[in-house]
Amino acid sequence: MSSSSSEHFETPALDSECPTLLHAITEHGGYAYVSMATLAAAGDPRAAEAALEIAWEQLHSGPWHSVDPVWRDAYSMACLHVARLHFFKGELSEALRVLDMGLIMGGTLLRKDLDSAVQKVSALAGDTSRVSEPRAEGDVLRQVELDEAEVLRSLPVKSLSLKIVLKIPAISLEGFLREYFISGSPVIISDSMAHWPARTKWNDMDYLRRVAGDRTVPVEVGKNYLCPEWKQELITFSQFLARIEANDCSSADRTYLAQHPLFDQISELRKDICIPDYCFAGGGELRSLNAWFGPAGTVTPLHHDPHHNILAQVAGKKYIRLYPSSLSEELYPYTETMLKNSSQVDLDNIDERRFPKVHDLEFQDCILEEAGEAVNFLDARLKGLCLNPIIFYNLYYKCNYFVLFTRWLVTYIKYNVNKILDLIQL
Repeated sequence: MSSSSSEHFETPALDSECPTLLHAITEHGGYAYVSMATLAAAGDPRAAEAALEIAWEQLHSGPWHSVDPVWRDAYSMACLHVARLHFFKGELSEALRVLDMGLIMGGTLLRKDLDSAVQKVSALAGDTSRVSEPRAEGDVLRQVELDEAEVLRSLPVKSLSLKIVLKIPAISLEGFLREYFISGSPVIISDSMAHWPARTKWNDMDYLRRVAGDRTVPVEVGKNYLCPEWKQELITFSQFLARIEANDCSSADRTYLAQHPLFDQISELRKDICIPDYCFAGGGELRSLNAWFGPAGTVTPLHHDPHHNILAQVAGKKYIRLYPSSLSEELYPYTETMLKNSSQVDLDNIDERRFPKVHDLEFQDCILEEAGEAVNFLDARLKGLCLNPIIFYNLYYKCNYFVLFTRWLVTYIKYNVNKILDLIQL
C-alpha cells in the first residue's frame, strides 16, 4: 500500500537548513555524502541508502564524543530521506525504525522534523494496523513478595547492617534544601510520586506495547559494561519487553535498557512522569533525564556520576548502596579514560588481596520501595540492586521501573533481584 500525497510528512527544518548543512558537510570532506544526499532529495532510494551508510561510518570513525556534530546532523538528514521513501511505499514499520535511528544517533538540527515525522507515521500505523486486544493475564505486572533471608543472600556482604539511609515523608522544597541538600545528605522521600500516571500505567504491559512497542531502542546485553562479553543492540521496545518477560536471573545475556533519553524519544512516556520540585533546589537546573529498564539480577558496576541525582522508584524495589565521594581512591577506580568513573571492585566478590581497603569502608544503604519513593544522592558513591519492579528517576522497568533526575555527583551500583524491571535516569 502506497501512502497518498496527503499523508506525506513535511520536513520544514530540512528544507530550510539543507543548503547550509550540505555546505558544512562539504567543508568536512563529505563530497560523496553531498552527492548522494542531493540525489536522495530527488527521490533516488539507492542514493538515500548510500548517504545513510556514509554518515553511519562517520559516526563510528572514533569515540562518540569526538564525532563532529555536522556528521550527526548529516545522519539525521539521511534518515529523513530514507524514511520518507519507505513511508511513500507504505512501509510504515521500516520508516519508523529509520526515524528512531535518527533520534537516537542523529544531531539536534533536524530534531523537530524527526519528531513530527514519528508522530505522523505512528498515527497512520495505529489507524491501519493496531487493533486492541483483550489483556492477557500475564500483561499486568504483579508485585512479588520476597523472603527477607533470600534478599540478604542476594546482596553484597554487610548489606543493611550498618547505616540505613533516612526515610521521611514528603517535605517542602525549603526543608529539603536546608536539611539535606546543603549538607549533602542522602534521603528517601516517601509519597512524592502518587500523582504520577506511570505508577499505574507502567504496570500494564499492554499499555507499554501500545504506546512504545514499535519504537526502536538501544539495549545492553550481558552482565554489565565491564564484562568482555557485554554488547549493545538495537531492538524494538516490544522485543525488549519479551526478553524481560522471559528473563532468567542467572542468564549471562540478560538485556537492559540503560541510561537512554527515552522521554526525549517517546513523548507519550514523558507524559506519565513529573519532574520533582526538588530537582531545582538551590537554583539548580535539570541536567539530564534518562531511562533504565532491566530484568531481575541486573547490576550496574560501582561508579560515580558527574552530577547529583534524584532516583524515583515507580514500581518494585531496589537495593542501593552509597559510599562517600571522599573514598573514591579507596574504591580503586580504573585508570583508563573511558572507565575512570567506575570502580574495579566487584562488591559481590571482593578480591581482598587486590583491594584490601574496601572491606572496612563506611557506607549507607537502603531498599527503595515501589510505593512512590525517591532517594536523593549528593556527592556520593552508590550501589544498588533491584528486588522487584522498580522505577528510579533513573527509571527501571520490567518489573522494575525507576527514574533518575540528575543534578551534580554520585557513584552507584544497581542490582535487580527477582523477575522485575528497571526504567529511568534523569
